[in-house]
Amino acid sequence: MNQTLRSKLEQLIERYQELGELLSDNDTISKQNLFRSYAKEYSEIESVVLTYRERQQKASELTEARQMVEDVDPEISAMAAEEVNKLEISITALDQQIRVLLLPRDPNDNSNIFLEIRAGTGGDEAAIFAGDLLRMYSRFAEMKTWQFELLNERIGEYGGYKEVIARISGKDVYANLKFESGAHRVQRVPQTESQGRIHTSACTVAVLPENDEINEIEINKGDLRVDTFRASGAGGQHVNKTDSAVRLTHIPTGIVVECQDERSQHKNKARAMSLLQAKLLEKAKNEQTAEQAQTRRSLVGSGDRSEKIRTYNFPDGRVTDHRINLTLHRLTQTIAGELDPIISELVQEHQADQLRNLGIND
Repeated sequence: MNQTLRSKLEQLIERYQELGELLSDNDTISKQNLFRSYAKEYSEIESVVLTYRERQQKASELTEARQMVEDVDPEISAMAAEEVNKLEISITALDQQIRVLLLPRDPNDNSNIFLEIRAGTGGDEAAIFAGDLLRMYSRFAEMKTWQFELLNERIGEYGGYKEVIARISGKDVYANLKFESGAHRVQRVPQTESQGRIHTSACTVAVLPENDEINEIEINKGDLRVDTFRASGAGGQHVNKTDSAVRLTHIPTGIVVECQDERSQHKNKARAMSLLQAKLLEKAKNEQTAEQAQTRRSLVGSGDRSEKIRTYNFPDGRVTDHRINLTLHRLTQTIAGELDPIISELVQEHQADQLRNLGIND
């Protein structure tokens, strides 16, 4: 463990002890807002402190075990050597756990999301691929016991979607799917190809966190144009007879959102307002600095074949994530929604980058 990391941990322990005293102080207890603030900070620090204390205990045991290795009794020496090996492995794991616990948590990690998939280069095949991606994410959501709601869709001529928007809600949805934003490329023989040639098509995926604090950005009713129309998707006679679908246009920014999934116009409007809020928040964040705007542009891309974060190659049965140079020969499982092997690698790489930037990695 390097000195920078030790210094950070010592500071945290001091703060942890200070907070413990403050939380038992009658003056703090009488001020509920202050008490809650201290309690929240105490809870966030506690896991790091307890893990570090466990690490210190293991280090003490390791020192004793190393001394016993020098014992003249070969049996005791062998047992001690085995214990040394176990403790070293345990301490290494605890060191990594501490580093990860020290990383700042993304405030959006617990958020629900809006998932947008748009067909890019590739025509009808790109639309079919968009449908494949939607099923992949819906099955992944099902495995995670999340709720998956289709909000809006534009069906492709030969199946799939020209554009589709869904809402996914549940525990740590954004934390799991935030790295999915970008251009996804598929290589396969399309259903519409008569000569058996492999084509390359692309779709863009955008993952937007849903903001719980709907009033964080106030939307002036005078800045909205509300249009209602008949839903175009499946739904039986009801959707054909009532103008239940809602389109909201935010006049100052030109942002347009639609929702036609619910039979109730009121529910569709509420969903559309939530989606508009997410888009306005995203726009506001991107406009804070030119760097942020460029980052989102580079992540999502335009849907061109040359811009890609991941390639799904059907002839070879492999999936490649180009950001971390990860190739897995499990295309069937991935398309069926088994995304954890890819997501876990992306998370680990992201954490490694954060650790390097914070200077707390060995």
